Amino acid sequence: MLKFSKINILTTALLSILVIFFTLSNFTTFDDEYLNKKINLGLDLQGGSYLLLKIDNDPVVIKELQNKAISIKAFFKDKKINIFNIKVTDEKKITFSINQKDREKVNELLNDKDGTINPYFDQFKSFQFDVTNEDENFNMLFSKYGLIKLKTSSLDQAIEIVRRRVDEIGTNEPNILKRGNDRILVELPGLDDPMRIKNLLGKTANLSFRFVTKTTEETFGSEELEFEDGSEIVNVSKRIIVSGENLVDAQPRMDNQTNETVVTFDFDRLGAKRFGRATTKGVGKRLAIVLDGKVISAPVIQEAIVAGSGQISGDFTFQSATDLALLLRSGALPAPLEIIEERTVGPGLGQDSIKSGLLALVIGFVLVISFMIVKYRIFGIIANTALILNLFFLMGILTLFEATLTLPGIAGIILTVGMAVDANVLIFERIKEEVRNEKNQIIAFDSGYIKSRNAVLDANITTLIAAIILFFLGSGPIKGFAVTLGIGIFTTLFSVYFIARLFTSLYVIKNKNKEQLI
Repeated sequence: MLKFSKINILTTALLSILVIFFTLSNFTTFDDEYLNKKINLGLDLQGGSYLLLKIDNDPVVIKELQNKAISIKAFFKDKKINIFNIKVTDEKKITFSINQKDREKVNELLNDKDGTINPYFDQFKSFQFDVTNEDENFNMLFSKYGLIKLKTSSLDQAIEIVRRRVDEIGTNEPNILKRGNDRILVELPGLDDPMRIKNLLGKTANLSFRFVTKTTEETFGSEELEFEDGSEIVNVSKRIIVSGENLVDAQPRMDNQTNETVVTFDFDRLGAKRFGRATTKGVGKRLAIVLDGKVISAPVIQEAIVAGSGQISGDFTFQSATDLALLLRSGALPAPLEIIEERTVGPGLGQDSIKSGLLALVIGFVLVISFMIVKYRIFGIIANTALILNLFFLMGILTLFEATLTLPGIAGIILTVGMAVDANVLIFERIKEEVRNEKNQIIAFDSGYIKSRNAVLDANITTLIAAIILFFLGSGPIKGFAVTLGIGIFTTLFSVYFIARLFTSLYVIKNKNKEQLI
């Protein structure tokens, strides 16, 4: 029946007040962390940077081949099979030679589906490497699916490290997504220093600690590296004492003795042990700190460092020291990233988008309100009141989840207004039919709400299914539209069947003796 219990009325009122409170929190300031919630504006509304990054997988492939070559050598040694001239060629394949008598056995081992040296992917029905051989010579080249698996793993790792770096910058609601199998999309709303983030994302951050050799020429075990500032070229051992993988923390600090900005670092247990052993034996030697093939600094070891911590100096500003510490904490990228597309949206353009969106919302809202009042008089006013509260509910829920609002999101809100009115029109037109056949006004109105329910639910459920599909298959702004539309469907049903129906029941019960209510 139309009559609502006091508990239903009280629950509806309290829920409405709570959600409206969250909506109003967008225009006020609260100190409490639980109440200080606001809707974030997307890139198209508040401005920011759009970057499309491409990952260069060649170093990853070469590194994986080099590791595999070492594994192959050890594997066949255990099998008592001699292999010769194993190497990684420029064509990105492993080549090696064997004795003719071992040819069949090697072929069998490399094509064994249960073997470990050349894993078999059940989901792809393919080995990691395609193997070919001519007499004693074997070639191993990444298979199509082996390459896909390697690149996918590399991309996933790169995305995670990009996310860590971006999060530490403090950008609100960054959008970081895959694009194909070698590209990453980064959207940074409100970013006021795009050059800084470009520098951070462009560095691989591959850190290593190596001794400076006494020789002045490159040898098999050493290489010439230039200082980052170009002040010196030193010959550095290729043997890595400790790498960035053993780093657990890095922070910018001010050195009280020299009054310089430095970066302090801490190693894990294994790294501390290796670093302590190397500095104990290397007192008096220069230790090069190498980042992405450039020497940051190469201090002389004055005493053994066994505590597992140290510091990097090198004419840092506090900003550059902070960025270096961030890079070291977030870890090294598996491969270099190249910025292949960049767009910047100014806040002025975003402000114009907000004004245009709000203008469209206001015009649509006014037209809808006017139509409802002209068509249904007092019930049109009731529907309009529910419609206004519906917008408060929608904005309140978006605020509660601290959602990001974009232009497609505003379009979703406008669509919600139309759907809310559509539900009320279906109900009121059904009520008109019931009034013609039923003299009791209360029964007629109640029947109208009940008999129109299926049509209203069908319309909203089909739209909800479309919103769910858009959310899972779409990306970026499309997801924003889907989320806004999905939430709008639930708030619409609540406003129609709780708010509008409550006001309607109060009016009908009070005026049940009138000849024509609608």
